[in-house]
Amino acid sequence: MKYIGDNNKSSLFNSVYTELRDGILTGELKPGESLTELRISSELGVSRTPVREAIRQLEHDELVRAIPNKGAVVIGISVADIDDMYTVRMFAEGLAAEWAVVHITDEQIEDMRYTVELQEFYAKKGDYFQVWQLDGKFHHIIYEACKSRMLCHVLSDFHSYASRARELSIKTPARLLASVEEHRNIYEAISRKDGYDAKKYVEEHLIHAKKSVIDSMKEEMSKAAGNA
Repeated sequence: MKYIGDNNKSSLFNSVYTELRDGILTGELKPGESLTELRISSELGVSRTPVREAIRQLEHDELVRAIPNKGAVVIGISVADIDDMYTVRMFAEGLAAEWAVVHITDEQIEDMRYTVELQEFYAKKGDYFQVWQLDGKFHHIIYEACKSRMLCHVLSDFHSYASRARELSIKTPARLLASVEEHRNIYEAISRKDGYDAKKYVEEHLIHAKKSVIDSMKEEMSKAAGNA
């Protein structure tokens, strides 16, 4: 976790909450890990009050659980959470792709094309990290282009929640290349203003991504259990 300090008290809660939430979603803070106010306030350089408020919000988000005599413990994202998330996301993002076809600008189409070409370049080099980073950019272009604040907000949250799992899922060469090819299909459908194909390709992409993410999560949990 990075040092925050007490220099901006009005945004301390948001800063602490974001830091802890991102730590949980990226796997830096692992399931079962205790979040003690004293340790976190010391590491982040803040008082215990914003830490306490942030942990309370994380409990409301069901990312941590309060356990008697132990404090807050990280729950993280379960396989069932990911299954639900991708199922809902499939319908919501399919709709976003349809709406993006209507509202997308030439600049956004060009940005999407460039993003896909960069992904193809890095995928051929086997650089999964760069492909993963660009994956977020690709999907956010769709979210912004659909011109729905509600869809953009919901889908951005879902995408962030699956951050660690998405990274794991594209580490396999086959999924790395397949994911980029699926992005190419989505881009081409949107660029030719084909709402039907855009929706279809987004849904197919997310079905494949869900399977890959869940398989990766199960494999990581199996390895963790074996090392316990």
